[in-house]
Amino acid sequence: MNQSYFAHISKFVLAATSVAIFSPIASAYATLGFSTTVAQISDNSTSQQLLADKKVETRSRTTNIERQTITTESRNSTVSAKGKKTGFSLAIWEASGNLSEVIARISVKSKGSKGYLKERFLGDYKYKIKQKAKFAKGLKASDRIVVRLYDLENRFIGYSEFECLSANTTVNLVLSAKPTQYQVVRTVYGVDADQNGTIDAGTTTYDYFTQVSGQRVSFLSSSQTFQGSQFQVEGLSKIAGTSVYPTSFTQGEYALVRQSFVSVFSSDLAEALQATPGGLVQVIEVSDNSSYDISQMLMNYRQVGMSRALQVGFSDVSTNYWAKDFIAELASMEILEGFPDGTFRPDAPVTRAQFAAMLRKAFTKGKIRRAIAFKDVSTQYWAYNAISEVYQMGFLNAVVGKGFNPSQSLSRLDVLVALARGLNYQSSGSTDTILSVYSDATTIRSEYRSLIAALTQRGMVVNYPNANLLNVERVATRSEVSALLYQALSSTGEVANISSQYIVGQQQVAVEEQTETSTEGVKPRRHCNQGIGNGAEGCDPGNSSPHGGSNDEGGRTLGKK
Repeated sequence: MNQSYFAHISKFVLAATSVAIFSPIASAYATLGFSTTVAQISDNSTSQQLLADKKVETRSRTTNIERQTITTESRNSTVSAKGKKTGFSLAIWEASGNLSEVIARISVKSKGSKGYLKERFLGDYKYKIKQKAKFAKGLKASDRIVVRLYDLENRFIGYSEFECLSANTTVNLVLSAKPTQYQVVRTVYGVDADQNGTIDAGTTTYDYFTQVSGQRVSFLSSSQTFQGSQFQVEGLSKIAGTSVYPTSFTQGEYALVRQSFVSVFSSDLAEALQATPGGLVQVIEVSDNSSYDISQMLMNYRQVGMSRALQVGFSDVSTNYWAKDFIAELASMEILEGFPDGTFRPDAPVTRAQFAAMLRKAFTKGKIRRAIAFKDVSTQYWAYNAISEVYQMGFLNAVVGKGFNPSQSLSRLDVLVALARGLNYQSSGSTDTILSVYSDATTIRSEYRSLIAALTQRGMVVNYPNANLLNVERVATRSEVSALLYQALSSTGEVANISSQYIVGQQQVAVEEQTETSTEGVKPRRHCNQGIGNGAEGCDPGNSSPHGGSNDEGGRTLGKK
């Protein structure tokens, strides 16, 4: 077998997000404000290890903050990042010199198809003031990064939040001279495409303040009502009279600035986000030029870093089950979920409607064709929107007679073809040579051979129990679809690689591009969408048993398992 045809193509969509810092403010600074403008942040990072087991105790004292009218500058500062890695670098400053070190607790709110997913823990990082670290991989534009700041006595001193941009971004958090008393944080960030540590000329600089009072944080409209000079740092732009925020912070359903306050802590936060630094997971010492891989950190902290409202362990998925990590990661990303009885049913088939719901949650991509009215999918059908959208994105086609066959079970070939077409993957080199890794390569129909070859080159094909047996006609199970879908996400660089002997060519793959790497359950809702995804579009009425039928090419009968 020619190993040179197997190569992982990793696209790193990294986004930087801004951090909001929360803490109670002295009565002399009872009123604050700052304005807003739209931005996206990117940064490169690598992961490290775990920390903390004590629950964070926060004061419930509240301070009313009088806010000024917010003006939003909607200039487009997005820099094209095509062909480039995206990510963000985060630096922490304190101008007076009263503070030497701080702990930055970093988490992410990923942007999904229906809003933001539940916050996930990315680690506690011990910074020296003026120190900078890079964070890369596993982010996409519009994700939000949250930063909670603590002093070395584990006192909560600030909060910030920022939005990931589509290009590499520099993020700066500036603390007050007395952060335990005056819990205000200045967030300054913008595009840094050349990664020289400064915001690129001609792009928007997002510059705003957050103020903490008890367990609440406010995003301020201006800096005119408090002593802003203590937040001025050499090399950063002068403080403006009004705040400049990302557009999504000031407009739309998920705006932060127009809210009276944002809660710093909530009961369903991940265990690691409620623990004191060092109590549950290890604090990571940031050194000069540190880099952290966010996708790997998400996996490292999966057990303690996810919302208590999510279930990632299932009674019928053992610790040594071949697809356990694929299933757990997709569950943590809210792409799929288990059933009310605590099971996952890994050997159950997957219908076309269920797969459409998964695809919609997994991928955000442009539409390449107009929607059509499928004769067998009414507007009231639970997966109507998912089916329409994934069709427009190019993943699934109509069957004969403008139908969709929503209850039809998928074959493994159906799943593979849908992923290759939706992601528009093409093979390079000899198709026959690439496919020679499969002992049953002759069973792949001619019209699909180049598509399967493209997936094989990208390390997307997972075959259990025999990595060299494709079994294209076999009905795809929930566990198999989980593995294939996860590998599709991995091929885009949005998730960490999972090591598995069932990934075709994993040992032979030559990785073309490497990123910086680090040194290193809730009760299910009882409605009919359990097992597919969250929300109203994860529902299957129960007619999903395997049976013959047509695939999205129209008419081929599925083989029996």
